[in-house]
Amino acid sequence: MTAKVPAGTRVGHIHLKVTDLERAIHFYGNVLGFTVTQRYGDQAAFLAAGNYHHHIGLNTWHSRGAGPAPERAAGLYHSAFLFPDRASLGAALQRVLDHGTPLDGAADHGVSEAVYIRDPDGNGVELYRDRDPAEWPHDVDGALKMVNAPLDVAALLAEAG
Repeated sequence: MTAKVPAGTRVGHIHLKVTDLERAIHFYGNVLGFTVTQRYGDQAAFLAAGNYHHHIGLNTWHSRGAGPAPERAAGLYHSAFLFPDRASLGAALQRVLDHGTPLDGAADHGVSEAVYIRDPDGNGVELYRDRDPAEWPHDVDGALKMVNAPLDVAALLAEAG
């Protein structure tokens, strides 16, 4: 039998190598809305939602001034940020668009609604909200059946208020 982590286990934070700390802080802080909780000069910063110590770590220890990681190499595909409801996801999407950040894609996965963007260093970022588990699609045998359908972006933005 394979060992299993407890059901309550969560991903606590991500820590990204970035090429320009101020530019990354602007994106994750001003565009996405996370708050800087601590800085280590011009080398690293930590950002969070709410009063948590950090959800995002950014550093330039090995990457200052370097180019983005190669697209066709092993590494992080994207980080994903779960919003508590559709209105807050719509508001985040509106901020992204207001800052001129292009969308890489948008999808309705049945279990969630997601928009995909890239940070200034080319790292993939997913902004999403989960549907109530009672609404999740299942096949005839009761197994979860996620989909990859188009997302109505205009309706999501309308939820932002």
